[in-house]
Amino acid sequence: MTGVRHGDGPQGRPETTEEAHALLRSLLGAWALSACSAEETAAVEEHLTECAPCAEEALRLRDAVGLLHHERDLDLDPLLRSRVLDNCLGRRPARIPVPAWAGPYDAETARLDALLQDIGRAEWHAPVRLRWFADGRPASRSTDVSGVIGHLLAVDGLVAAAVGLDDPVVPYGEGPHAVGALARYPYGAGPFARHPYGKDPGEDDPYGAEPYGSDPYGEGSPGPGPAERTEAFWRALEESGDERCLRDPWRHQAHTLVRTVSLAGRGVTELPVPYGTYTLPLRDALLERAFECWLHADDIASAVAYPYDPPAGPHLHEMIDLAVRLLPAALAERRRSGLAGPARTLVRAGAPGRSLRLEVEGAGGGHWYVALDSPAALAGPERQVALVALDGVEFCRLVAGHLTPEEAAAGQEGDREAIRDVLHTAASLSHL
Repeated sequence: MTGVRHGDGPQGRPETTEEAHALLRSLLGAWALSACSAEETAAVEEHLTECAPCAEEALRLRDAVGLLHHERDLDLDPLLRSRVLDNCLGRRPARIPVPAWAGPYDAETARLDALLQDIGRAEWHAPVRLRWFADGRPASRSTDVSGVIGHLLAVDGLVAAAVGLDDPVVPYGEGPHAVGALARYPYGAGPFARHPYGKDPGEDDPYGAEPYGSDPYGEGSPGPGPAERTEAFWRALEESGDERCLRDPWRHQAHTLVRTVSLAGRGVTELPVPYGTYTLPLRDALLERAFECWLHADDIASAVAYPYDPPAGPHLHEMIDLAVRLLPAALAERRRSGLAGPARTLVRAGAPGRSLRLEVEGAGGGHWYVALDSPAALAGPERQVALVALDGVEFCRLVAGHLTPEEAAAGQEGDREAIRDVLHTAASLSHL
């Protein structure tokens, strides 16, 4: 629109009052939409102070414009990334697609990263209480949002080291608070170290790592687990005065991990990843890290009052399945430590044994059978002695140590000792 001046007509000749009124009234719609120039806006608003009918019409138009613009949340739809990727991949498949078994980790790290982008600088210091279950009772540790990301960075480093990437804890492994022999392994910790270029550590390795399968910690002792690595990392950052935002190194490590396993192909799925006192194959370790990423993202979201949903149903199902697969061996270990009831019968490997049926409801749910007397026994309906039913998210919160066994089970039937042992074993899978 061209500028208008009250009282001027075409070619600058004076307008009549009726012509000026008609011209300014015709601009009310554009004025209500904030589409007038500064000169036109000034002329219309000056006219509105003198003309009651136009002022009433202007208010009606402004109200109508308000109905056209619904208030919208500025946060992006959390599923937007997934929809965009699906659309892009539908048009042009990825040259190197992410393997399905790495999908949960890729998705959960992306969701946490989106949360971290939305929070302000001050919220990085919001207090967060990390919770788990230890020695038969709840345990906790106070930190802040930055500390949670440091924890994820340090423990994800176990997986990074196993595939030959830099271990973020290694630069902090020297000095009075060194963690075991971490400082000796630039590309990994413990007997499963890997060279960054795919070479097995050995006598030709200039970095001096021990051959695969050796015990560099001495006397059969396990390497540092998640808790030891985390505490050492936190302590070293504090003592060095390092106050960098850890989002970038954490996200870079996550991206690099996903890219590395995508390029590596199928042969790496069984690569062992040491967790200190136990070892997981790479595909399970990456799934466990996805689980931890979700639960700690939920811890952060609770601390900063941010809405956060559980993982997608298929990913949640995989996380539940991993926890159930770990239960028989964990139950046997608790039994050896006197923390669970004795086995009722001796069962040879592969033979049917007493079983507990676990029914998990909701997204990601299903039913599983848990072997009670031996990890090598065949679990199934033939010798079912107990039933536990609960929600999928609640089961995950139990496994994470966020719920006690007494709080978790919604439905129980059958052998009470078997039910108690399985629920307490599930809670014992948690760690810092």
